[in-house]
Amino acid sequence: MSFLENIDWETVVWLVITAAAAVILERLITRWLRRLIKKTEMPPDVGNGLILTGRLIILVGAAIALLSVGGVSSEVLISFSALGGAAVGFASTRTIGNLIAGLFIWVTRPFRVGDYVRIDGVEGIVQEITLNYAKILTPSNTVVSISTQRILDRDITNFRFRGEESNLFCYGLELTFDYSLSTEKLEALLNKVIEHYAEKLPKRPEFLQSRLTSSARHYMFYIYVEDPKDIFVLQPQILKEITQEFEKAKAKT
Repeated sequence: MSFLENIDWETVVWLVITAAAAVILERLITRWLRRLIKKTEMPPDVGNGLILTGRLIILVGAAIALLSVGGVSSEVLISFSALGGAAVGFASTRTIGNLIAGLFIWVTRPFRVGDYVRIDGVEGIVQEITLNYAKILTPSNTVVSISTQRILDRDITNFRFRGEESNLFCYGLELTFDYSLSTEKLEALLNKVIEHYAEKLPKRPEFLQSRLTSSARHYMFYIYVEDPKDIFVLQPQILKEITQEFEKAKAKT
């Protein structure tokens, strides 16, 4: 009986009330956020980030309230509040950063799953897009994950053809030639390669001269495919054929 008599029942009641209020508040806010996520068709990872942040804020607030009701000294309470605030701030910063990046990709749609893209020097086929990263399958058959926050600060090249034939991907090969061949002979060998692939591809390949320097001529050679995986095969194959034709033509001069 002496033990029970020493218990501060008023404090116990307030502790129970505070804990119950925190649980109820967490359930209500989580339920409201889930409805909001479903209504706005928000990406799952973005919604999960919002829910996580909300729960963390409630947890820290409830812990501070319980310590205060339990009679913890003001010095300890202030220290815990500062620590909790820093934790929430750090988590919120990361979550908000991911939220902005995820929403940017979701709203602007610079690329989608299945597109052939180049991002920050990495190119390949988009395999997956989440709140935190985009997974790219590269020509070397490896998967590279790029942070969505990093994507916001980088140039994005999407090779999906912008036009009436939006079901195609247009990939440009950068070619550099010296002046050992005349322009007429050089473009003749490029046309020869085009004729080789004209019937094999959904759209006839094309080329154009992009720039001239004192030591070289620069061309862009465009190939069109329906399946972006074909780029993995065609890119080295066509480069090899052009190189071989160029070397043959030089040998004859």
